[in-house]
This record gives sequence, structure tokens and C-alpha cells, in this order.
Amino acid sequence: MTSALELVLLLLAAAVMVVVLFRYLNWPPILGYLLVGAAVGPHAFDLLPAHSDANHIAEFGVVFLMFSIGLEFSLPKLYSMKRIVFGLGAAQVLLTALFVTAGLIFFGLSWRGAVAIGAVMAMSSTAVVSKLLVERMQLDSPHGREVMGVLLFQDLAVVPSLILIPALGGSAEQMGSELAIALLKAIVVLAVILFFGQRLMRGWFHVVAKRKSTELFMLNILLVTLGLAWITELAGLSLALGAFVAGMLISETEYRYQVEEDIKPFRDVLMGLFFVTIGMLLNLDVVAQQAIWVVLTLVLLLLLKFAVAAGLSYRFGASPGTALRTGLWLCAGGEFGFVLLALTGRAALVPVAVLQVVLAALVLSLVLAPLISQYADKIVLRLVPSEWLLRSMQLTRIATQSMFIDRHAIICGFGRNGQYLARFLEQEEITYIALDLDPERVKEASAAGETVVFGDAARRETLTAAGISRAAVVVVTYADTASALRVIDMVRGLRPDVPVVVRTTDERDYDKLSKAGAAEVVPESFESSIMLASHALVLMGVPVGRVLSRIREIRGKRYRLLRGIYRGADHLSEEGIANLHKARLHSVTLPAGAWCVGRRIGDLQFEQIEVQVTAMRRRGIRAMDPDADTVLKAEDVVVLLGEPERLGTAEERLLSGFP
Repeated sequence: MTSALELVLLLLAAAVMVVVLFRYLNWPPILGYLLVGAAVGPHAFDLLPAHSDANHIAEFGVVFLMFSIGLEFSLPKLYSMKRIVFGLGAAQVLLTALFVTAGLIFFGLSWRGAVAIGAVMAMSSTAVVSKLLVERMQLDSPHGREVMGVLLFQDLAVVPSLILIPALGGSAEQMGSELAIALLKAIVVLAVILFFGQRLMRGWFHVVAKRKSTELFMLNILLVTLGLAWITELAGLSLALGAFVAGMLISETEYRYQVEEDIKPFRDVLMGLFFVTIGMLLNLDVVAQQAIWVVLTLVLLLLLKFAVAAGLSYRFGASPGTALRTGLWLCAGGEFGFVLLALTGRAALVPVAVLQVVLAALVLSLVLAPLISQYADKIVLRLVPSEWLLRSMQLTRIATQSMFIDRHAIICGFGRNGQYLARFLEQEEITYIALDLDPERVKEASAAGETVVFGDAARRETLTAAGISRAAVVVVTYADTASALRVIDMVRGLRPDVPVVVRTTDERDYDKLSKAGAAEVVPESFESSIMLASHALVLMGVPVGRVLSRIREIRGKRYRLLRGIYRGADHLSEEGIANLHKARLHSVTLPAGAWCVGRRIGDLQFEQIEVQVTAMRRRGIRAMDPDADTVLKAEDVVVLLGEPERLGTAEERLLSGFP
């Protein structure tokens, strides 16, 4: 019992410290887990020798990862992207694996080990690459769609690889029959599960959901996931394959998104432990001795995957610039490469030195992945002269649309909100030009006569071409604070006098956007609450004029009366924990001996610590936005708005006075 507790505490302490550092540096947490494993493992400080308990627990990390991949498996989605997924994606995986296999056989590795390493090298990082695409708003760009299609096929290709690699570890005489039996078992088990599962899963989840119990719903997810994993293991297949099937079945139900949120903590924690155990395999002494081979393997890996992905993308009809970007985004290794490499090591398919070299090269490629994607545009512009021409043509198209218009609106983003705004402007006969990065949306909308063009609103040259010098207003319609801040900064540099209206999800970034220079910040949560309240008040008999007056008052005070919410247990989600430092409401009851009793609110100087008194309750009567001259009395309840640390200082000031 003691050894197990020491194991857990050691892993938790090391992982927390390193992942905090990696989050601060904006590096993938996967690398932090790998380095923790390398440091505490038997080849470094030997704080945690190879431990069977850790390996067993970590195996469930792969189970939940494959379950999550199964949740993303959607037949309609696959069909809509079939050319990219089963064309470009399949060709990339097969050609990369084939070239790596041939090269390793040429250097003297056995064909079995070469095939396994080929499958390892063909994988790219879904977690890292998709996150970077979202952050840089390139998910809907031409290369973003190709990259996501290839990653989707790679995720699917892991399933047969989980069957193939263990079979390669058998004897030559038995391998063919074992592989055939494994494939037959997989087909039979999957057919039975999918045939009966599709009929049973939706009904069973409906029965569980009707009980309206969160813990029962969570227990049911674990039962289904681990139960199907156990069934496939009984059939002689892997646990991960059964988890993948469980995810596939649930993805066809309406409970998919709830399941995805509930399973995320288990998946992330156990996957972290899995990568720690992978890091424990890393022998830094061997890596140092084989440093030249590590660097050579890294360079060859990046160049080969870049060449294969870029070449195939071009052959599938992409422009040279798009093809090069696709290659650059996909050239690094991925998390599934580590999963398959662990299987390769357990099957003893390659010598230890080769395993160490490949493992180190994969780790280094993940370190370089964010840097490569960051400089992808600059690399493409340097390598492809025609990209400058295409960029110029794109700007020319934007300038052509804006050339003969004046006092127009520039709409940044032509999604749902951007299109609704455009319809309002058209009804008032106000001209606009919309900028969007989704080529399909731009094509459809422009064909229908909308003045929308492909362009990144966060670029100085794009705003110039859109006629920022003559525009009356700039409206950012998407709720991406980082991108909105870049747009505001660009507009301030080009036209400081033009107002910028920004949409945000809630009040969390209201002050940040306002201080950056936004003329108006429109929080969705506030506006939806205002609309709900206005309809409810009218239906309850409140005169329409009074309701409209109240709405004007709230907006005139920049939503001050609505800002802040009381935090509860339901905010302890991943998003809530990440935003625990954000402003919130806090109630303080004043006892008879409190320092502030008998003093005015203004005497407390809360503005110095960025805290506001938003309301006060006295003898059951609630007053909103009390005046600074209000004198506080015993038993008053003061409602404060501010960040948690500042709220603590404010409460201390109320009760005990200035420090």
C-alpha cells in the first residue's frame, strides 16, 4: 500500500510542477509528461523504477484516448471529407510507412521492426496540431482542412496498427495465421457489437439519462467503455480497440457531447500517466551516445513527412502554397506514435538503441512542431514566389470590392452573427465589406451577391485593402479575444478615429477589450439576459416604455448592473478552473464590530484595489449600485465585484480597516 501511495504522490508532484512550467511556456503538456518520466525513471534519477502498477494504470490512458477518438468518428463527417480522409490521408500514411520501412530495411533492421517503426513515424499529433490551428484561426483555411482530414485518417489507422504490431512479435510460421485470426476476430466482434450496439446504446443511455443523476451517468460511461474494452480483450484483441468501438457507438447518440465532457478528466489524467511511463523508457545515456543518429533521424523524419504530405497535397489539386503548408503542419511526430512505439518495445521488434533513437526523435519533433507552424507562412512565402502574387491578387479582390464605397462597415467574420449584421445593414442601405477565412463560405456568399471576400482581418494589408481609411466602423463578429485584440491594435495604428465594436462571450474579457480601444464591447451573455428579462417583464404587465428605459440604462452604464456572477460548484469545470482568477460577486455581512460601520462607502477607497460595491441589502431591502456617500450600518450585506485576491483585501478592509 505504501509503495503504491508513494508512486502516486511522486508522479503527481513531478507532473504538476513540470506541466505548470510547460503551460507557462505555452509548450505541449505531453512533453512535460515525457520529461517527468525520463527524470524519475530507472535510466535517470531512478526515483521510480519500472513499475507494473504504473504501466497497468497508464494502459487505461490509451483506452480513454481511443474512446475519445471513437466519439469523433462520424460517418457523415467522413463522407463529407472522403476525398481528403481516404484519399490524401490514406496515401500519406501508407507512403510514409512504406518509405520508412524501406529505408530501415536498407540500414539492416529486420522487416518486422521496420514495418512497426514505419507505422510509428507515419503519425502526427492530433492534439498539438488541432490546438494550434484553432489558436491561429486556420482551421477552415485550405491547408487546415487538409491537415484535419489527414489527422482523422491517422487516428483511424491506429486501430489496425494495434492489431498488426503485436502480431509481428510472433514467430514467422505463426505470424500469418495469428494476424488472420486477429483480423477475423476483429471483424466478428465489431460486427456483433455494432449490429446489436447501435440498437441498444441509444435506448440504454436514454434510460440512464432519465434518472437525472450525474454520478449514475458517469458510472454508466465507465461501464460501457471498460466493458467493451474487456470484451475485445477476451477475444484476444486490445483494450483500446473495444474503447474505440464504445466511442463510435455513443457518437451516434444525442449524449455524445455530454459524454465527451464527463470523460475528459479521466482521459487527460490517465493519458498523462501513460506519457510518463513512455518517458521512463527514455535512456538519456543511450541517447547521448547516439546523439548523431537522433539528430539524423529527426531531420530525416521532418523532411520525409514534409515531402510526402506536401507532394501528395499538390497531386490532389492544392496550390503550391497550400501543399507546403500542409507538409509543414504534418511533418512532426504524434502522440499515437508513442502508443505504437510502446507496443513495438513490448513485442521486442527492434533493438533497444533503435527504440531510444526513435523515441528521442519523436520527442524533439513535438518540441519543434509549434515553431514550424509559427513560421510556416514565412517559409512558404520564401519558397513559393507565386504566393506573393496570390496574396496580391487576394488583396486586389478586396480592394476592388471596397474601391467605390465610402462610410462603410468592415465586418470581421461572416459566420452566423456576421451574416445577421449584414442583413440589418442592408435594410438600412448601409454598405459593408465582410472578411472571412472560410473559403467555402466566401464562395457561397459571394455567389449569392454578398460583399464578402477571403481575408484575415488581423492583417494590416487586409484592412487597408478593405478601405479602412474610408470606413465608418469595424465590427468583430467572432468571440475570439486574442484575434479581436490584434484587429483593434491594427485599426488603432491605421485609423485611430474609427470605432471598433467587438463581440465577446461574457464579461470576462470586457475590460481587456475596452482598454485595448474597443468603442463598444457586446457580451453575448448580457444581451441574451437582457432579452430574456425584457420579454418576461412585458408578459408580466410592465409597460414597454419602462422596459426600454431600463434596457437603455443598463447599456448606458456599460452593463455595470449585470457584471459579475456568484460562483458555485457548477463552475468547477475545466473552463471554470482556468478562469478562477476572473472577476466575480461576493457577499459580506457586516457584524456590529466591523471597522466600516458608520463610515461611507467612498471612505473605503475600493477603486484603488479595483473592487466595486454593486449592491447592498439592508433590513431585507436590496439597493443596486449604492452611492459613494452611503453610510454603512451593522447587519448590512455588501455585494462586492472583483478578482478573488482583491475581494479578500476588500473584505479585510470592511471588517478590520486598512492594513
